[in-house]
Amino acid sequence: MIGKFIKICRADDIDDGAFLPFTVDGHEIILARDGGQIYATANTCSHDGSNLGSGRLADGQLVCPRHGARFDIRTGQATRMPAIAGIETYDVIIENGDVYIALPE
Repeated sequence: MIGKFIKICRADDIDDGAFLPFTVDGHEIILARDGGQIYATANTCSHDGSNLGSGRLADGQLVCPRHGARFDIRTGQATRMPAIAGIETYDVIIENGDVYIALPE
């Protein structure tokens, strides 16, 4: 998905293995850094609508704090039950140390 790119933060604001939840233009999103790469996904569990921002990052997956559903941070695909539907992902670019994500137009 390519849309308008919005500056979110500096790349060095996110440590490897950590994530940063935020809201921009009504979209609740998580930025996650894994292996030096930064990814952006929706911050809402597809299973029950829980806030993934209060969960954790494990092995490249966002882990929902309520029921343990997992989502691949690269693709948004559900990787563990009880979630069966994936979550939205957003294109990320880093320019001059700033992180930008593409929001749908």
